[in-house]
Amino acid sequence: MLTDEAFFGGSAEDLALARASCELPVIRKDFTVAANDVVDARIMGADAVLLIAAALDDAELADFQRLAVELSLDALVETHDEAEVERALAVGATMIGVNQRDLVTFEVDTARAVRVGALIPDGVVAVAESGIGGPDDIPPLAAAGFDAVLVGESLVRSGDPRAAVEALRAVSA
Repeated sequence: MLTDEAFFGGSAEDLALARASCELPVIRKDFTVAANDVVDARIMGADAVLLIAAALDDAELADFQRLAVELSLDALVETHDEAEVERALAVGATMIGVNQRDLVTFEVDTARAVRVGALIPDGVVAVAESGIGGPDDIPPLAAAGFDAVLVGESLVRSGDPRAAVEALRAVSA
């Protein structure tokens, strides 16, 4: 759930509504750039926080990962390449995402998750992010070892987000 109003049009209230609407875990998906952002995620009621390896130096990544654990938050460490997966593993990440969208060009490389995700060891939750357009995109990611997908844009554009989520969830059922 995006909670940053200035950049994403979200709010803490949006996260609270998501929390009240379902029993699924809720992630605060904003750019985490300070320790206060991790603390705020806990205060808002999130179950998890997003740590984008490309936006954090090694010390920040380690500190925010450690703080999330201390606050009983899961941390999804988002990576884009093999070096970032190694950095995530070095800080003890237990959940690593591979974002298929290039943060500079915004182009999606649907082969990126399979290529980069091969470095995520068993026992670490692997999450494919971005570029998931619908249910047909899930089987190849599952076959590559991904445990979950993080989907946003295709749900917003679907016209019927509830039906789109149900279709995605039916793939794993």
